[in-house]
Amino acid sequence: MLSNSTWIKSPVNKAEACYEFYTDFTLCKPVARATLAVTAMGMYRAFINDSRVTNELYTPYWTEYTKRLQYQIYDVTELIQSENALNFICAEGWAVGYVRAGAEHRNHYADHISLIYALEIIFTDGTKAYINSDENTKVRTSHIVSSSIYHGEFVDKTALVEELGYALNDDSVHTHIIVQQGEKVTEQDIIYPRELIETPSGEKVIDFGQNLSGYVEVKICGKRGDKVIISHAEILDKYGNFYTDNLRSARQQNTYVLSGDGMEIFKPSFTWQGFRYIRLDSYPYEDIDLSSFRAIAVHSDIKRTGDFVCGHPKLNQLYHNIVWGQKSNFIDVPTDCPQRDERLGWTGDAQVFVRTAAINFDVERFFEKWLADLAAGQMPDGSVGWLVPDCNLQYRENVSSAWGDAATICPWEIYMAYGNKKILQNQFESMQKWVDYIRNTGDDEYLWQGGKQFGDWLAMDNEDGSYNGATPYDYISTAYYAYSTSLLIKSGNVLGYDMSEYVELYHNIVSAFQREFIKDDLPAAHTQTAYAIALYFNLCTDREKTAAELSKMIRDNGNKLTTGFVGTPYLLHALSDNGYADTAYDLLLQEQYPSWLYSVGRGATTMWEHWDGIKEDGSFWDKAMNSYNHYAYGAVYDWIFGVAAGIRPLDDGAGYKHCRIEPHPDKRIGFLKSSIETRRGHLSSYWYYTQTDIKFEFDIPADTIAEIILPDGRRECVLAGRYIYSTVDNTGGKTNEREQQN
Repeated sequence: MLSNSTWIKSPVNKAEACYEFYTDFTLCKPVARATLAVTAMGMYRAFINDSRVTNELYTPYWTEYTKRLQYQIYDVTELIQSENALNFICAEGWAVGYVRAGAEHRNHYADHISLIYALEIIFTDGTKAYINSDENTKVRTSHIVSSSIYHGEFVDKTALVEELGYALNDDSVHTHIIVQQGEKVTEQDIIYPRELIETPSGEKVIDFGQNLSGYVEVKICGKRGDKVIISHAEILDKYGNFYTDNLRSARQQNTYVLSGDGMEIFKPSFTWQGFRYIRLDSYPYEDIDLSSFRAIAVHSDIKRTGDFVCGHPKLNQLYHNIVWGQKSNFIDVPTDCPQRDERLGWTGDAQVFVRTAAINFDVERFFEKWLADLAAGQMPDGSVGWLVPDCNLQYRENVSSAWGDAATICPWEIYMAYGNKKILQNQFESMQKWVDYIRNTGDDEYLWQGGKQFGDWLAMDNEDGSYNGATPYDYISTAYYAYSTSLLIKSGNVLGYDMSEYVELYHNIVSAFQREFIKDDLPAAHTQTAYAIALYFNLCTDREKTAAELSKMIRDNGNKLTTGFVGTPYLLHALSDNGYADTAYDLLLQEQYPSWLYSVGRGATTMWEHWDGIKEDGSFWDKAMNSYNHYAYGAVYDWIFGVAAGIRPLDDGAGYKHCRIEPHPDKRIGFLKSSIETRRGHLSSYWYYTQTDIKFEFDIPADTIAEIILPDGRRECVLAGRYIYSTVDNTGGKTNEREQQN
């Protein structure tokens, strides 16, 4: 539809400004169907006759703009009249505006907003008419005086709308336009104020009780020129004052100047904030009516598929925090955080969390789009940078294991979650290029040595206090090299490819790893992360000895972890898969710092970036990098789901077609129920303690084979239905009851 349209731009280009492109047209015949296609370098909102064309936010979304740009298609038949006004309000968004840490970083993809559109009208007599973007489109300013993803939006209803003339043809856009591939982003949950606070420093602050990504909607009636200025923050400091230092340069501030024309409703159009609290920097009234405010959470329109509840209130809150951390950071791309001057698609965060993400929500389409951008941005040598989409070529030159390994881990996990080979077919070349990149890096084909590595990011075991942890970089890099190669082999086998070359490569990598990094049958690096990934990635020479030593390390550390982004996702699995589920549970239920439940005890409603984002004395971790809405450590839920509840898809039954249900009860929790809506239906595991027994209830959907393994050692292979079991508590294995309900 866009082939006969022209890219256009405003004759005026001012930083952060929002321009309105518009045209009017008259129709003299009845309309059968009208279809609008549109995209922009920037963001746009489309209107026909003052009605929004869609409820989507932030279109056309964020892709690797230099390689691919999505366009949207809308059926607008119901909006068409005889006299029509077609309008597009455009903002800078990711393409032109501030992106990447630091307020000075702009214009990564373009230095101005560009727009292209086509409206196809089919009349009832079968004839057609087209309204295309060209130099006949007019441009004017809008009431959105400025808009920035990081800094917020300034809307002035008293501002004079200035006609700027006709649009200019724009021949600067050189990219491949594709129909929208990812999920749309829309308004989701509504959160109402919990409390109005006057802080010790005299600030007027509203607490919504939940950290979230989105914005505040204000309903207000006031005089012309009255201002509402709202700043956003995640937390209050230990004295109870509004705290924004961790936002770095992001202002996160929205301003609204009232028109004075009765009741007005304000919410931003092209930005969002990460917040729990708002501060009223300016408000026309001394008395604050909380019913005039509501927070609107926004995220990709992904369907909730997972659920969890147990008898431990703090674990329930942890699960709540994991889900809200995902919702807050799944705004078209999997971002690290939603509040400070970053909000980027960090590959490392995405790969450690992808399995949990696919349990909580249906993210197949979400990751299909993001991984297509990963492949599009992959360098000719196969390297994968830190960020997808990449907003700075400098980052592409920096390659780290565990981050770049998103190229292999994410496609495999999405395949395992949904059983659709398409993701492997789409990404196989990218996966292979990534493994070959590592293979060709350095002097040894079978070791990955050197490079700019993140290590075990934010681990606490490095005595010099650095972010990177104590586990040697080369150890982590080579371990991930082996893991990525193993996933490439699995993916090739699913697709029917000859993988013999990579099977040989894998065996040589494992041998090199063991020769270089295993001493006396134990990892030479004496860290929890080193032991965990050696176990999880099957790199041990003596699995039993390694697992025993890992458990001892944790016991000797007071049942506390020391791991960072690399080791944490695998730590509990490494323990429970090797006979130490009790140690894993002790870590999960630990409430002292560092632990998952420490932040819960400090009132967290989302996951933290740092184990000690708020220290025990109430002070904060370094303001330079301290997000309170960072989903990575939420990866622990894939252990709760896969081990505590016991639900795991097997390699030969991706999409849960063939799965194992092997629950690991713990009496401290009392009961646990976890479920997922698979492509085949509802799959759940439920266990609970009675005075004498442990009861188990499993729901198996149609077209599914489940291998049930009970703690007493009983194994049974079952098909669809409901299955109820009972085992005697603490008897070592007597099975009293089994009942099937079809």
